[in-house]
Amino acid sequence: MKTYKVTFLPEKKEIEVEEDTTLLQAAEKADAFINNLCGGEGLCGECRVQIVSGNAHPDKHTLGFLTGEEIEQGFVLACQTKVKDNLTVMVPVKSRAEQEKILMTGSPVVYGEPEKVVLTRRPRERATSYDPLVKKVYLPLPEPTLQDNISDIDRITRELRKVTPYQDFEISLACLQNLADKLRENDWKVTATVARHNDTGRILKIEEGDTSNRDYGLAIDIGTTTVVVQLIHLKTGKILATKGSHNLQARYGEDVISRMVFACTRGSVDPVHKAIIANINNLTRALIKDCRINPEDIDVIVAAGNTTMSHFLLNLRPCAIRLEPYVPTATVYPQIFAREVGIEISKQGILETVPSVASYIGGDIVAGVLACGMADRPETRCLIDIGTNGEIVIGNNEWLVCCSASAGPAFEGAGARSGMRATAGAIEKVEIKDGTVQYETIGKVKASGICGSGLIDVIYEMVRNGIIDQNGKFNTTRQNPRLNVEDGDLRYLIVPASESETSQPITISEAEIANLMKSKGAVFAAIKSLTDYVGLSFDKFENIYVAGGFGSSLNIPKAIAIGLLPDIDTKRMQFIGNSSLTGARMALMSIANYEKTLEIGRRMTNIELSNYTPFMNEFIAALFLPHTDSKLFPSVKYRR
Repeated sequence: MKTYKVTFLPEKKEIEVEEDTTLLQAAEKADAFINNLCGGEGLCGECRVQIVSGNAHPDKHTLGFLTGEEIEQGFVLACQTKVKDNLTVMVPVKSRAEQEKILMTGSPVVYGEPEKVVLTRRPRERATSYDPLVKKVYLPLPEPTLQDNISDIDRITRELRKVTPYQDFEISLACLQNLADKLRENDWKVTATVARHNDTGRILKIEEGDTSNRDYGLAIDIGTTTVVVQLIHLKTGKILATKGSHNLQARYGEDVISRMVFACTRGSVDPVHKAIIANINNLTRALIKDCRINPEDIDVIVAAGNTTMSHFLLNLRPCAIRLEPYVPTATVYPQIFAREVGIEISKQGILETVPSVASYIGGDIVAGVLACGMADRPETRCLIDIGTNGEIVIGNNEWLVCCSASAGPAFEGAGARSGMRATAGAIEKVEIKDGTVQYETIGKVKASGICGSGLIDVIYEMVRNGIIDQNGKFNTTRQNPRLNVEDGDLRYLIVPASESETSQPITISEAEIANLMKSKGAVFAAIKSLTDYVGLSFDKFENIYVAGGFGSSLNIPKAIAIGLLPDIDTKRMQFIGNSSLTGARMALMSIANYEKTLEIGRRMTNIELSNYTPFMNEFIAALFLPHTDSKLFPSVKYRR
């Protein structure tokens, strides 16, 4: 079969592929990221690339995703374009995975340290104690005598019983091999690395001399969109560094359903699993380099992610998760050696995965409940994590009820021609005043598109200024120079082509407004349905916690005004940042906290909204700005 060379710009990554390989497949082989939402099915139109040289034409079935101008400029959809020539391909800004907002360097995101999160626990509660899952214990052992000639390992475990909570220990053959020489050559001074394994101490390794200060762990948030890894010095509890990047699984689909479809029908679990392992290893290597530590000194990982991400992390088949009756392989995951799944830390380092609750309520939400402390106090609180899914938890120290609503990827900027993820150049804040549009972009650079928080701002500003009505329809009775017909579609101009990075206008249409209204409606309907289910009203919540990267740039009053969040005193709403990462870190730093994640997982009652009749009624009622029931939003007043 013929082969051709494909070069991807601006990274100049080259790959030789066989004829009829799609550009998306070629990009994967070249390790060049191209954004796509549908996993290469040709359904989302997000993988636009430009053919700079060579002969390639857009597939006739995908022409509807491209404007006439784009076709003339050589744009195609990477997933539907087959290689039949040597090609040079430019990946435009909107399709790249660069300068993610989640990254620490130059990023406006501030990760919440433990003291910045309000943890409403009782001061004497055991969960507040610092007691890492893995600890290094320096053991200056007494030398054996005729009167004290127990075995070498018994000598070690005898001392460990004095300084750890464990009475029983397990040890691998690898630890026993060479132990005799190690003890005698180092004057009976060694360091044992001990992990919690159920109620037993698991001796991971025994090192010469005192290495107790070289004791590190990783807390990991495995998000659908981003992956964040945090390095902690376990002896002191100090956070040494944090790094994050876009989830490399996105090449198999932007949302979990698309990735499951790929893994279960079009490919296999293995490449999706390897993508997340590559994420973790890449970020870990960067942390190791920056902090100048040895990877063999990282002995424990605690990872939190939604149920599908946890399955992909452990290379479990998630196929039944998306099919009724929505059954995961597991919700409580075994402690494993990290090297079993390819994570490059200490050879005997362990991986703990925060337990899930159900198919669509995962360890990220369990970690969030731990982080905000809502399971420890009698006051009723609400946790809302807004992303591709909207997960909601309501409860206190006696009960916890949760649900998940499929919001779709609109809050990630998808479903809009000018939409994009929260990367450099994305409009994240908008204000319309006297017909003038003022905006701010991530990184303070020229606008390339608009992300989820910017879309929420735009919709609020448009309805506030009477540009759209409360059904999301354009008000065509007023003359507005920013309303123009493009390709038969009425669109509102946010940024003219002359001001944008892409030289394309940034606009929004009625259909795109409707798409975001469906997403906000699904989230609010889930909150309302769950609140009604437990017989409460919004004013009974002591606090509403908003979690996740999307919330970091969310304007709470505007989110209330369009009907995304309940209309309560904003002083009772608190953004708590990446609560999944915070919870994973808390579990890493305290055995009691890790055990609490197991308890929280067992206590949470999941309400499956697809089988809960009131949800659909609430959803329909929420397809209005802010809602068809104005009594739910007494503070919101729009001019008519």
